[in-house]
Amino acid sequence: MSYKVAVLAGDGIGPEVTAEAVKVLKATGVSFEFEDALVGGIAYDEKGHPLPPETLDLCKKADAVLLGAVGGPKWDKVQPASMRPEVGALLPLRSELNLYANVRPAKTLKPLLQASPLKGANGMIDLVVMRELTGGIYFGQPRERRDNGTTAVDTCIYSKHEVERIAKQAFTIARQRRREIVSVDKANVLETSRLWREVVTEMAEQNKDVKVTHMLIDNAAMQLVRNPQQFDVMLTENMFGDILSDEASMITGSLGLLPSASLSDPKDGKLFGLYEPIHGSAPDIAGQQRANPLAAILSVAMMLQYTFEDLDNAGRIERAVEAVLEDGLRTADIFEKGTKLVSTREMGDAIVTKLN
Repeated sequence: MSYKVAVLAGDGIGPEVTAEAVKVLKATGVSFEFEDALVGGIAYDEKGHPLPPETLDLCKKADAVLLGAVGGPKWDKVQPASMRPEVGALLPLRSELNLYANVRPAKTLKPLLQASPLKGANGMIDLVVMRELTGGIYFGQPRERRDNGTTAVDTCIYSKHEVERIAKQAFTIARQRRREIVSVDKANVLETSRLWREVVTEMAEQNKDVKVTHMLIDNAAMQLVRNPQQFDVMLTENMFGDILSDEASMITGSLGLLPSASLSDPKDGKLFGLYEPIHGSAPDIAGQQRANPLAAILSVAMMLQYTFEDLDNAGRIERAVEAVLEDGLRTADIFEKGTKLVSTREMGDAIVTKLN
């Protein structure tokens, strides 16, 4: 059996890191069919839209999607704003593919402990941010300028159904880990957060095998730096999850290390998902083979785990990544004295060697 994977390399360093991720997938020996499509700024330049219809159609027909990165300063002033890559590609992809559950693990790899800004044992973390991905302020309408452009409006909206389905995913993942959820909101101010807390509290009563506590977003951001080991699964809404997952990633040492999965409901018996590194397009180093491909490579390990239920090969990739780091190989973002500086391609090659 051959699995179909849509590869959306995107902009900036996207093509470089996705090339290494595809290389590693091929090295597992699993049968894949890869098909490339344009997305983001390059799609806007060549097709007039950051998410061309043929790209969306390919994603809907695939078993899984591998995404690199989109956007960059070149397209920051595109008008209308809905044609900018981050708005016109990422948000419609999430909405059209019903990718409502964003799973962002943040785990410190032992060989990179010294890269963490939290020195010593404080830098060793192992948590998952469960971010609701298709609701909240990023999707709420209206989103507009008023009063001759002097006033801007964004609207945050959540329904009970949206909170229930992401919380259900959080309980599932918590049961695979330490059975602890911290639900993060701003219930002392926001009505959407009060609804969020009410729904999660109701679900906690129905899932008493998992410990559930609540924490305000400002405190959660502080606690993540003060004592990150206290967290197992952090369940939160769209914007808060965007911020917290980036904060957690830096504790591990680099944005270039963290994978993510954006999941939908099962499709043909498989959990459909879009897999991507959480870093951006980094146009300042694009084309220089300086980008760290580990987040993209670990993202395809998540693809094997969640969509294809292939825990053996997912584990092989994770162990290969750690083994290469144990050997002292480093890309520029995590390079330090006493290690060996390698290119994006050389890092991918080294992981393939460990797999073989």
